[in-house]
Formats: sequence, C-alpha cells, structure tokens
Amino acid sequence: MKLETTSADFSDEQKRYLEGFMSGLQVGRVGRNVGLAAGSGAPAAKGNPEPVGPDAAGLKAQDKVLADGKKLSDPEKFKREQHPFDAYQRLKEQAKGNTPPTPADNFRWRYYGLFYVAPTQDSYMCRLRIPNGILTHWQFAGVADLAERYAGGYSHVTTRANIQLREIPPKHTVGLIEGIQDIGLCSRGSGADNIRNVTGTPTAGIDPVELIDTREYAREWHYHILNDRSLTGLPRKFNVAFDGAGRIAVLEDTNDIAFAAVEVKDGFGAAPGVWFRLGIGGITGHRDFAKQTGIIVKPEDATMVADAIVRVFIETGDRTNRLKARMKYVIDDMGMDKFLLAVEAKYGKAFTRVPPEALEPRPVFDRMAHVGVHSQKQAGLNWIGVVLPIGKLTGDQMRGLAKIAHDLGDGDIRLTVWQNLLISGVADDKLALATAAIKALGLDVEASSIRAGLVACTGNAGCKFAASDTKRHAAEIGDWCETRVKIETPLNIHLTGCHHSCAQHYIGDIGLIAAKVPVGNDDDTVEGYHLFAGGGFGPDADIGREVYHDVKAEDAPKTVEKLLKAYVANRASDDETFLAFSRRHDGETLRKMAEAESST
Repeated sequence: MKLETTSADFSDEQKRYLEGFMSGLQVGRVGRNVGLAAGSGAPAAKGNPEPVGPDAAGLKAQDKVLADGKKLSDPEKFKREQHPFDAYQRLKEQAKGNTPPTPADNFRWRYYGLFYVAPTQDSYMCRLRIPNGILTHWQFAGVADLAERYAGGYSHVTTRANIQLREIPPKHTVGLIEGIQDIGLCSRGSGADNIRNVTGTPTAGIDPVELIDTREYAREWHYHILNDRSLTGLPRKFNVAFDGAGRIAVLEDTNDIAFAAVEVKDGFGAAPGVWFRLGIGGITGHRDFAKQTGIIVKPEDATMVADAIVRVFIETGDRTNRLKARMKYVIDDMGMDKFLLAVEAKYGKAFTRVPPEALEPRPVFDRMAHVGVHSQKQAGLNWIGVVLPIGKLTGDQMRGLAKIAHDLGDGDIRLTVWQNLLISGVADDKLALATAAIKALGLDVEASSIRAGLVACTGNAGCKFAASDTKRHAAEIGDWCETRVKIETPLNIHLTGCHHSCAQHYIGDIGLIAAKVPVGNDDDTVEGYHLFAGGGFGPDADIGREVYHDVKAEDAPKTVEKLLKAYVANRASDDETFLAFSRRHDGETLRKMAEAESST
C-alpha cells in the first residue's frame, strides 16, 4: 500500500509514525502468513405427550399445529427432527470431508451463524454477534486474520452493525466458528429462527446528546439470549434494538422490539427521568414500523420485558407459513391490546403506561454524524466516522484500522447500521495523524451526501435470494451521480436484492429493490430495480412510494441522477431536503419531473 500524504503539516515524529504504521502492517501480514502455513428436539414419546425441557415451548406450539390438522413448514420439521444445537458433531464430520450440507443441515447450521449460499457460491457465509456493534481493536484484527485463514480475506459491515465473512469452504466452518470464540466473539444464533445481533447506539457512552448509554443493556440481552436455549424455539427471526437517543440513528423502529430512550416528565404517574419507550412489531420489508404501545420500561427491566415478548411470540407465532411467521402478524391477528395483555401476564406484573405528552422531545439525530470527525462528550476527544466502500474491508484495512484505534484512539471499533464504523477516543492533537493513517489504507473520513448515505445488501454476488448485484450497482450509482449532481442536504439511497429487504429500501430517501426486468418479445430478463422515493425513519418514519417500475440496472445511475436533478431544480428552497421535496409529490409527478430533466 502506498502512503498518500495530505496537506497537513506533521512533525518529524508524526511522519515517522505514519511510515512505521504502513511498514508494520506489511511485516505483520508476512508473519501471520508464515504462522498459518505451519437434549434432542424430538417430540416426547407416546404416553408422555407434554414436552419438557428448554425446547418445550416450541414443541408444544408445533404439537398444536399438528393437532389442528395443519402441516409444519420445512424449517419447523427440521427443528423437530433434531435441534440444531444437538447436531454439532455432524457439522464437524462434514467439515472433515469438506462436504456441503443437506437442505435440513443448511438450515440447522444457520444456528451457528453459517449460511451455505449455493448456487451463488459453493461456500458458506458466516455472520457474527457483536452486541451494540462495539468490539475491541484486537478482536477486529483477529476477525481479519480469520477472514484470511478461513474465508475470502475480506469482511462486510452489515446493516445490523455486524460483520459477515464470505467464501468459506465446508472444511473451514468449524475452524472459523471456534476461532471466532477464541477471540471473545461468537456467531451462535445469528441466523435462522433466532434473536439476531443486538443493535444499540454506536456512540454509546461518548455521545454529547444521548439520554442513556445502551451498552450494558444490549450486553445483558445478548448474554441472556446466549445462555437460555428456550429462547431459540422461535417461529422466525427476531430483532431487538436499543436507542439511547444519540446523534446517530439506530433504526430501532424497524425492529420487532424497539427500546428508545425517553425523558419522562414529572406528574404523569411514573418516576421522572430516563426510561425506554417500548415499540413492537417493526418489519419494514413488510411495510410496517414498530407500533408505539404507550408503555415505558425502566432500563434495568428491559431484558425481562423483552424475554416476555419473545415467549409470547414462541407460543403464538405461525409455524406453517414462513411469510407470515414474524411477530407483526401475531399482533395483526391478536390485536395490540390482547397481545400486550398476554405479554403482561408472562412478565408477571403490570406495565407502566404514560400518554405521549408525558415525554420530553427526544434529541435530534444528525444524519451525517456517522461520517467524519465529531466531538465526544469527553472534552478533547473525538470519534472519526470512517467511510467504507459499501461496507467492504480487506484484511489489511481491518488490521490497519485496529492499529489506529489502539495507537491513537481508545481501542474500540464501533460499527453502525449505515455500513461503516467509528474510531472513538481520538484526542484533538491526534486527529490529523489518525485521518492521514486512515487515508493511507485507501479509506476516507469525508463523503458527499450521496456517498455517505449509500447502503446495499450483499446482492446476487453472494446471496441466492437476490435478483441483482446490489453492491456493484450501488457503487455505480455513487460514482455516476456524485460527479454530476451536487447535493448538500442529507440523502439515503438504499439498494436491496429481494423481498427480505436487508438494506431496508422502503425507508431510504431513494430505495431500490431488485427485479428481473423483461426485455424483448421473449421471456428474457436482465437485472434491474423498482425505484421508490420518500421513505424515512425515526420522527420521519414512512414507507417510500414507487416512482419507477422495471428499471434496468444499467440505467439505474442515470435514473437516480434524473430524480436528483429534478429535486435540485424544483425544491422549494436551497435547504429543503430531498425527503421533504419527495413527500410533496406523488410518484407519477416525481417521475414526470425526472423525465423533464432528461430532456433539458
């Protein structure tokens, strides 16, 4: 890697640090390469029909389906035949033989964080668990080493403030997941019908405007999940987020459970101070945000409240239709009041409810706070938001960032739901040096509004569900539009590859969902998208409206350009955001404006 100098003037000592920083990475890599070369879930027997043990609730729910004469979905059958956590020895046997999994085991191994992604690739993807998205510099460097030893040598930062590794042959699965545990992390329960990675405010504990530090609450819930097998019998995946009201949005309202810090006023029957506001049922891929319940939760009670909600979901969720198996559909079927009564009964005591006017206005988040240099609440210290190319990092870049965090920061790496990361605890007098070191890795700390808000899922380069190569197309949109349209207000462009909506296209200012676009008179298709506009989150939460249908991928950059130019030409004022502009018009009007721009 070549060191690109900046315009900043450095002392001789700082220049020596930068030179040693780069050479140290190369030497370290050589050294590593040299070192690398040298209770069953089955149903109870007849005569004892009541299931017992940690899997009982899930089995009872399955038994009820069968007793009603209905058929279990295939994943439910797989879990019933053998609980995934009872099948580890078979995973080891498959690793020894470098053997791909059967369909049933492909589902089971997701309980260990392993996803076999054939036919896209004849290999696995591994997803970690990182509570609140925060890990140490040595853990981050350790993941880089594991990526090079067992996977494709790179990582992706995800939209759940997590890390994924790809191109893992079957023979390396066990070595990888055990290596992840060796560095104090894990991948257990990060896929399939489990409670996924626990997200939290990435600036927890350092944010000048936060109401509460979410780290201890995310950590408590994380370990509660890992150490209670009875919480693995879910009908479908489940997401929980803790928002401490910091400057960077966590997108908590897109989760099944949303804990959002609020300040409660005096005089409304609850102790004044900071509580969590409870929202439930968020799943924006199905066009729904978490619904507000009117319930506030003491932070120290959050884990047990979440526990009660999950247990009601285990008992009532759909075990026959995977498309209707999320908690949103339980609430839709039961009604919010009935569902909350069931949760309250499970919790064992009455919830605290307050009217909306009991809550102080929450601090306003900054849509660019995840990029660049920002002052912490600790005097003289800062976090640096590092821009990643659609969430991707090489092993060298990961180790380089880890070294910067260790040498110039507080040692933490903080991942965000915006597919980038923060280095925290950087002193004022080390900012220029840290920034130069980041740029020396081929990364940056500055980005245009277009580039900063560009989010994409894995796409069909690594996911069998995706209809388009979302990461490549997102980069093409960024490259094309960034030099042709000047946008100075916040903007989010989200590309997702399928109906699972991992990149949450419905909440982007501009959202694109992949589609096979018909061409010619035959049944031929090409990669493409349906394009939406006007989506938002937090206080601006809403689902985007379709503007274009069946846009070829090759035309997507120019289509986004036309829409952005229409915004610049027709906005009410220079400071009107794209979000406000797009919501003043319906999809047809936006499309006509955009097409008018293409003819000028």
